[in-house]
Amino acid sequence: MAGIVKLLAMRKIYHLKTCSTCQRILKSLPQLETFQLQDIKTEPMTVKQVEEMAQMAGSYEALFSKRATLYKEMGLKDEKLSEADFKRYILEHYTFLSRPVIIADGQIFVGNSPKVVQQAIAFLSHE
Repeated sequence: MAGIVKLLAMRKIYHLKTCSTCQRILKSLPQLETFQLQDIKTEPMTVKQVEEMAQMAGSYEALFSKRATLYKEMGLKDEKLSEADFKRYILEHYTFLSRPVIIADGQIFVGNSPKVVQQAIAFLSHE
């Protein structure tokens, strides 16, 4: 139970400091100072962190970036990937995480689509 309470109170953003899209999105977020930022290139995600994100997002596939260059280079788009595969690839290389991942007060926002970014901004603006 304590783990669930901790997740509900957590405010964290998984991002890449070198990604201009991530940086633009971070600048647009209200209350950014209330978040813990984790640059996933310099501070790799743990198995526990990825498992918590997948639990909140509903699947590992929901966290997986099919736009990653490695996805095409490795021929993964031609394979049928399982949830275990998505988890393994996300843990093996940060580029497979759809970024940024914004976790705030029990909600998760994955990726940089305008719709997701607007949802995150709206959620953070109405607290």
